[in-house]
Amino acid sequence: MLAILIGCTAAIAQDIDLLIRNGRIVDGTGNPSFLGDIAIRGDKIAAMGHLRSAKAKRVVEADGLTVTPGFIDIHNHSDYTLIVDGDAQSMIRQGVTSMILGEGESAGPIGGKQTTAARRILPGGGTPDWTDFNGYFARLLRQGISTNIGSYVGSSQIWTYVRGEQAGHPTAAELDQMRALVQQAMQQGALGVSSSLSGPPGSWIDTDTLVTMCKAAAPYGGSYSTHMRTEGRGVFESVAEAIDIARRADVPVDIIHLKIADHSMWGQMPELIASITQAREQGVQVQANVYPYRAGQNDLATIIPPWVHQGGAQALMGRLKDPSLRPRIEREILGGIPGSNWYDHYTATGGWDGMLLVSLSNPRYKKFEGMRMNQVIAALNKPPIDVLFELLEANEGSVPTVYFHHSEEDMRYALKQSFVSIGSDGTAVATNGPLSKGHPHPRYYGTFPRVLGRYVRDEHVLTLEEAIRKMTSANAAKIGIFDRGILRPGMMADVTVFDAATIIDNATFENPHQYSTGVRYVIVNGQIVLDDGHHTGARPGRILKRRDAVRN
Repeated sequence: MLAILIGCTAAIAQDIDLLIRNGRIVDGTGNPSFLGDIAIRGDKIAAMGHLRSAKAKRVVEADGLTVTPGFIDIHNHSDYTLIVDGDAQSMIRQGVTSMILGEGESAGPIGGKQTTAARRILPGGGTPDWTDFNGYFARLLRQGISTNIGSYVGSSQIWTYVRGEQAGHPTAAELDQMRALVQQAMQQGALGVSSSLSGPPGSWIDTDTLVTMCKAAAPYGGSYSTHMRTEGRGVFESVAEAIDIARRADVPVDIIHLKIADHSMWGQMPELIASITQAREQGVQVQANVYPYRAGQNDLATIIPPWVHQGGAQALMGRLKDPSLRPRIEREILGGIPGSNWYDHYTATGGWDGMLLVSLSNPRYKKFEGMRMNQVIAALNKPPIDVLFELLEANEGSVPTVYFHHSEEDMRYALKQSFVSIGSDGTAVATNGPLSKGHPHPRYYGTFPRVLGRYVRDEHVLTLEEAIRKMTSANAAKIGIFDRGILRPGMMADVTVFDAATIIDNATFENPHQYSTGVRYVIVNGQIVLDDGHHTGARPGRILKRRDAVRN
């Protein structure tokens, strides 16, 4: 035994590429931290402990710093910005080493009955040059990415491929095609099925169809990730639907950014958590994630009732210009649709002052980026609904918008639950270049440092060890990735090193394009991507796939 130990020590001393020395290690399990060293050989962790005799090609002195697994962002929207810039600056500088993509929309499949307008335009121009996940993943690896990525297949992506921009019940033949598309995506490495049900086309997808899609993913180990039908007055019913889908399809479900997004219902998070806890006690694998802000982001078009969206963006704008339809549209915006499960963002937010415009494509309206809707209404000096219609008509039916619609207290209560992890719901952007445009949600830049700085260090809402677990191993388990998320010999070398005394988010709703500070080193698959706060330009990221998907 002694000879074996001496041999191992000699091997470590001779063959280490990177040594992180004397850091406070928080290993991702939730267990107490400890002082120690981490040796990395190639793309894996070779050894951990007190490696005093170890020598390496590169040494990172981590005295006074915290060493953790790289953060796994369980809900991210960088599907297309990575095509423009694979450096993922705003995420790497938060300590993120893996991003999980795909919500209602996903990077594949592309084609079928999807209209040209429904197919994504890449930031800076151009259209996708792939049609499925094989092509998308190949494109990412060909140009290089600084983080690992994985993706769900979006239920809306499947829906529009088969049915186009149309509501209604799918035929048996259409269900067969949807099932086949999900199976193809899973075989190509998708992590499961995701949905975004609060507005068209997602809101057109009925529960039974979602069950069908999830059943198609189940044999591959897939899970279900859902932005629920409503987070407002029907939130309890929406949670019940998510649980029902998971139970019927026999898949785990992760509720995206769990919140109560309606002023009239603030304070009911304990009751909502109780309903989830009850389902968990009955054997349903239901979890959730949150971002640490009291505002979300969607689109100004979500204020428009679902029936107006039938047929896509051009049809929507045509109806907005039809004076005979205006009274009905205005009535439903301001008062909702009785008996409908439509999530009315206007009513939930409580007024025009709770909406901040993120970006506008029409140059004439760029001056309104970063302004609240009530300020824009005042500046244009027109009735509010007229301004709403004008903005949508002038900007191709889409104006990304931040909605201030849920409470800090409810968010904190959800954050503390053991089954709730951290996800940004953000996008990899940058402070310069083509991804520096617009006025995005500050979560694009600050989610993970905000948790560690504000909610761990300053306000003690979570312990450091529990917060790291929620950012690492908890998220890895959700997507069936078991070689990352924990610091152990033999695991992939995704590592984040930060200063726990100074880490903080700097992005604000008023001035969002600001990188977080305090993250010193980020290592992805054994390569340093952030070196003492400087992005090295390395792009060692890989595609994350479930083992079941790889075998099939």
